[in-house]
Parts: sequence; C-alpha cells; structure tokens
Amino acid sequence: MEKGLLKLLKTPWIVLAVCFAITLVFFLQMKEKSRLETDLDKYMPQEHPAFVYSTMAEEWFGIKDGIIFALENENGIYNTETLDTLKQLTKRLQKLQQINKSDVNSLYTADNIIGTEEGLDVKAFFKRVPKTPEALNQIQQNVRTNEMIYGRLVSESETVTLIVAELEDGVFSQEFYDEILALAASCQTENIKIHVVGRPIVEGTLALLAPADMKKMIPIVLLVIIFVLFLALRNVKNTLLVMLVVLISTIWAFGLMAIIGIPIYAVSTMLPVMLIATGVAYGVHLYSHLEGYIRHNPDATKLEAVSDMLKVMSTPVIITAVTTAVGFGSLLTSQVYPVKYFGLFTGFGVLSAMTLSLILIPAGIMAFGLPKFKPAEGRSQLANTITAAILKYKLASIIGTAVVIVLMILGTQKLWISSSFLSKFEKDSDIVLTDKFINSHFGGTTALNLILDADGKLNTFKQPEVLRLIDDMQAALESKVPEVGTSFALTNFLKRMNKVMHEDRDEFDIIPDNQNLVAQYLLLYEMSGDPKNLVKAVNYDYSRLNVTIQLKSDGSKAINSAIDIAHTYEQEFKDLGISINFAGSGYKGLVFSDLILEGQIWSLILSIIIVIILLAIMFKNMIVGLISAVPILVTALIGFGVMGFLNIPLNATTALLSSIAVGIGIDYAVHFIYQYRRYAITSSNRLEAAQKTMAHTGRAISFNAIVVILGFLVLIFSVFPPNRELGAIVSLNMFTSFVGTLTIMLVLMYKSNIYFKNKNTKE
Repeated sequence: MEKGLLKLLKTPWIVLAVCFAITLVFFLQMKEKSRLETDLDKYMPQEHPAFVYSTMAEEWFGIKDGIIFALENENGIYNTETLDTLKQLTKRLQKLQQINKSDVNSLYTADNIIGTEEGLDVKAFFKRVPKTPEALNQIQQNVRTNEMIYGRLVSESETVTLIVAELEDGVFSQEFYDEILALAASCQTENIKIHVVGRPIVEGTLALLAPADMKKMIPIVLLVIIFVLFLALRNVKNTLLVMLVVLISTIWAFGLMAIIGIPIYAVSTMLPVMLIATGVAYGVHLYSHLEGYIRHNPDATKLEAVSDMLKVMSTPVIITAVTTAVGFGSLLTSQVYPVKYFGLFTGFGVLSAMTLSLILIPAGIMAFGLPKFKPAEGRSQLANTITAAILKYKLASIIGTAVVIVLMILGTQKLWISSSFLSKFEKDSDIVLTDKFINSHFGGTTALNLILDADGKLNTFKQPEVLRLIDDMQAALESKVPEVGTSFALTNFLKRMNKVMHEDRDEFDIIPDNQNLVAQYLLLYEMSGDPKNLVKAVNYDYSRLNVTIQLKSDGSKAINSAIDIAHTYEQEFKDLGISINFAGSGYKGLVFSDLILEGQIWSLILSIIIVIILLAIMFKNMIVGLISAVPILVTALIGFGVMGFLNIPLNATTALLSSIAVGIGIDYAVHFIYQYRRYAITSSNRLEAAQKTMAHTGRAISFNAIVVILGFLVLIFSVFPPNRELGAIVSLNMFTSFVGTLTIMLVLMYKSNIYFKNKNTKE
C-alpha cells in the first residue's frame, strides 16, 4: 500500500486537485439535497409490530397529533373579547390548507349534549359571540355542568380555554410552523395571551434549533481544536493540513447522506463535532512519528521522510480507523433510524478521515516541504520516569481498576430510559414552560391510546358490563397514576347522555344498566349530533373501542405506570373476549425508548466482540485482543455508571455512548500495542520496550486525548441538555480510556510477557 501511495505522491498537486474536486461534488450535493427530518414518527421503524398496529389504530379511530392553542385571560374567559378571539382563531385554523375543518375542536365547535322534553339534543355552546352578561353567564353554566368540556376544553379556574387542531401525517413543515406561530401572535391582545404547544410544535422547534445549534457548535469546536493542534504540532502548516482533512471528511459524510437521500435527524447535527474531534487523531500520530524521524535523520529528503512515515504509521492508522468505524458501525444493529444512520455515516466519515490523512497530509508535505520542529529536551526522560512508576506500582492499577468496576456496576443499576422528547429542551425554555402551564390546567398534553378489540364480535361495546369495566379502568387510571389527568372513551358519552336524560342528576352519571337503553342513547346522539364524533371513540360495528388517556408527562415512567394499571384489567377483559393493545404517539415514544436500550446493549456487545477478533487477527494473538478490550470495557462501564449515579437517562442521544467509547477509546490501545510490539523486537527487556513506546506514542496519545476531550466538551454549549450530557460523559470516557491504556493495559501487557517469551525478561 505504501508503494502505491508513494507513486501518487510524486505528483502531489494532482492528488490535491482530485481530492478538492471530489469534495466539491459532495459539497454541491449536500447543499442541494440535504433536508431536515421534522416528523418524529419518521425516527421510528415503521415495520416494527408496535408501529404497524399503531398505524392501523390511527386509521380506525382518526388518531392524530394536535397543535394546542391555550387562550389565557387572567380575568376569566367568559367575556366578549375572549370568546370572540376564540371563535376567530378557530375559524382561521379551519381555513388552513393543512388542517381539516372537522379536526379543529374548541368551545366554539364542541357539542353540548342536553336533555329536552322531547328527549336528547345536541347543541353548540354558542354560534354568535354573546355580549350580554346573561348570555355569557349561560355559557358558563352550560360548561360547568358538562363533564365532557369542563376541565377538558375549559380549565376549572375558568381562565384558560383550548383549541386543539389535529394534523394529518406529513403536512407539518417549517413554513407551516412559522405560520402557526405568527397566527397565534396576531390574535393576542393586552388581556389575552396565547400559548402554543403539542407534539408537532415540539417537532418544529427541534427542527428549528438543531441546525442553529450545529452552526454554533462547529466554529467553537474548530477554534478549540485548532488551538490544541497548534500546541501539539507547533506549526501553522501542519495544523491547517490536519484541519483540512477533518473538514473534508465531514463534507463527504453529509454529501453521501444527501446523495443516498437520508435526511438529517436531530442527532445527526452532532456528526460534525464527532468527526472533527476524532478525525484529527490520525494527523497527530502521523506528525508525531514524522517529528521523531526528522530529529534522528535531519538530512532526510521529503520523499524519505514521507516514505518512513507511511511505512511505520499507515498500518496502525488503518487499524484504528477500522476499529473506530466498527464501533460506530455497530449502531447499525439499532432499529432506531437516527441512531442507525448516525453510526453508518460517522463510520464513513472516520474512514474518509483516515484515507485523507494518508493521502492529503503526505501530499501536502511533498507540495509544501517538510515541517520544522523545535528541540524537545527531556521528553524521553519524562516518559521513562512515568513508565517506571506505573510498572513499579502495578498492583495499585489492578486494585484501582477493580474498585472502579465494582462502583460502576452499582451505578448501572440506577440507569433508566427516557422516551421524553421534551427532555431535549431546557427546563426553563418556552416550549417546556408552555407544556407545564397547559398540564397544570388540563388533563395533559401527551396522549396514550388504549385499544380494546373484541375480535370482530358485533356490538360488544354496547354491553353494560363491558362499558362498566372500561369506566372502572378509567377511574383507576385517573386515581392511581398521578401523571394521568383525564381519559376519554365511549363511556363518557353514555354517562353524559344518561345524566341529562335524568334531569342532570349526579346519581345518574353512570353507565346505563340496559343494553337497549345504551343503543337508544347512541341512536339519539347520531340523529341529534355529529356521528363523526363517535368515530374517535368506537368503530361502526362496536367491535373495537379507543380509550384516550391524557398524561401530564411524555416520559417513559409515566406512560409505563398507565400501561401497568391497564394490564391489571387484562384478564377481566380477556374473560369477556376482549384484548388490550396500545397505540398513539405516547406509546410509540415508549417503544422507541425500549428499542434504544435494546440497540444499545447489542451495539456494545457486538462492537466489543468484533474489535477483539479484529485486533487478535491483526496482532496474531488472542491475548492481545482481550487485553486491548480492557480499557474500553472499563470506559463503557464508567460511562453508564456515572449516568446512573447522576440520574442521567438513556435516550436517543446518550444511546450513542457505548459506540463512541468503543470506537474512539480503542484508538489509544491500538497505537500503544502496535508500537510496543515494534519496540519489543529491538529491546532487551519489557521495561525498555514500554519506555520506548511511551516516549514515541505516549505523547501523541496524550494530545489525541486532549483534542477529543476538549472537542466533546464543546457540546456543553449546546441548547439541548442531552447533547451536553453526552459531551461531558464522552469527555470523561476519553480521559478514562486514555488513563486506562497507559496504566492497566500497560500493566497487563507487561505481566503477560507478550513478545518476550523467548527473551531474557529480567529487568
């Protein structure tokens, strides 16, 4: 391989021109075809059974995510100004192309089921905005006595009322998001404040903040790494060449995404930071060796210096790139699209950075001349002293590692998963505060749909015993799960109808005990009201029913608590020939988080196994493969243990932790072992080999670790808390991996006597 590269380097300007031409192609494709994915449903594997069933349920019952507009008037909503604003905003939303008129629900469009002398009637709360105190008071009384509206569309404080506009899949866009916010702002007055929230708004805000966050992160990362590189390489030309490599590799990664048609997910915005922080490692190691060669061979020509650099360093650079790519590539086992594609294109970017390092840096040296290095007295002596101290107190490394492992295992027991998309935002951000505000006044902004299926048995959900069991389950959910605010089902319609048909007496706010009476109520409603309202609650032959559970949190713990309560009724429903299933955005978010954990486990196991096998093959020794895995195993354990102790959950972002720990952390081990093996040939004993290795590659590993640590620490400036958590933990992991390589791994290499079995090993 070195010979082929050297032939190319005889024409360095052509090599540079070809690299820039390829980069231009990728850049133009990236600029033309890149797109952000704003639909969070597209983050999930659509072929997964849970998502397949949820999609069917959404079609059966018209389940859609909605944008919630909360109109707040601290003086109360029952006044002409507030009700007129409610009406006008409702009508303007109904006229939007992206929203079906019937999918906008507010006090203006809601049905008021009442009893009359003739029977049951369904009327609007108001059509014309009332102006007299009497008329306003009548609306207030009608709302207060309607359990289907009071506390659901109008807060019990009577200072807030909602408009819920449901959306079809695929209609949400950045332009529509801006239009919605502008519409809400235009309707605000001195007395009326309008809050906007809902899953589509969360998606839109993520789509808006993610690219802005990336634009902020990249310059900071570049400045930090350029500064550290200059300290390491002490040469402007060397620094610029290494930075050019990582910038081009980043463009190639995003360009390939655009060419293939893969969108940019929220987690993809971290890819530039990842590649910039990791890609510089290859240049650091190449220049570190080049510096040593030039010091020992001051009269060497450019070709001789480059030839030696490629001869000695191309193999470890390729090995580290392959193992890093394997670490990230293991994320392909995940069923979560953003994680899967992040692993794929980060792996591609890493291999691109390696290829460019072995081509662009030598070509740059051939084109612009050899770099000049300042004298560095005392460096070998320092390395010898450190190495001798580590090996003298090797028992301390072994005991210390064992103690850390035990502590971190305890920490991993506290690890938990979060499916919350709102947790991606600051706790004091507008979107979180708005969600908290609406949850404090209403049943909840997160929906979990519980689907009851009688397997085609007609009119099952007209049977009183079935309906009463459903009502009991709803009561249990609302009383036993603090995060459940309200629930809504066919039972709520029937209880309301039974009550109004008995002069609004509270004792009749129950399920009728006669199936014929249930059927009559439903027939009366279909004749008097809008039968489409029942579609969201039950199917046409009453063999399937939808219970909508409103939660005040979109986190896994809240959703799991509600599901656990529902499952306590599973046997009773089964005895009636009814099965329980779940659907909706809340449930899909929960499954999404479970898939993250499953992918995390498999990714970690697979990447470590593959890395051990690869290194065992490359170094022709299984023991070497096992020893090299020790620092990354300890590192991964430390990462998860710290997350457990600090109560940091696993989510779509922090799920990348193990692959980053394996992918990047293994680099230090590979370089150290490779050089240790090389020096073992010329050294008389293990200590000498260890000291020479530390002097040659220890410094490069140290600067490599500093660059990566500082690069990831830049993520603490991200607007997304999970990104900040990931940056801090990865930085910790890189430090522990670096320390582990130079301590416990060195001790294990020394004690195993590898490469010295046929030598006199007396120190």
